[in-house]
Amino acid sequence: MNPVLAAIEREDVARFVYVLMIVYFVLIFVRVLLSWIRRIPYNRALSIFINFVTEVTDPYLNVFRRIIPPVRAGPAAIDLSPMVAIFVLFIVGSIVVGVIEG
Repeated sequence: MNPVLAAIEREDVARFVYVLMIVYFVLIFVRVLLSWIRRIPYNRALSIFINFVTEVTDPYLNVFRRIIPPVRAGPAAIDLSPMVAIFVLFIVGSIVVGVIEG
């Protein structure tokens, strides 16, 4: 039996990078939704998921939070950094995918 080696082509790598970009977008979107929910009843699995999403997305979002201050709306503040972060993610991700595809 000869093992068949799968050749990885540039399109495969570009597709993988694109999927990673989409997954990260979904994680940022989940992070935004979680910020709107004040109290979530404690559940160990849910707590692990929330901590994972926070730890994965916060380093990237903090880059934009340092640049863009929250917009005050009365007693609350609106954080615009996720919108800018998603926009930059898609622009840079599209450029990277295009360069990889050649």
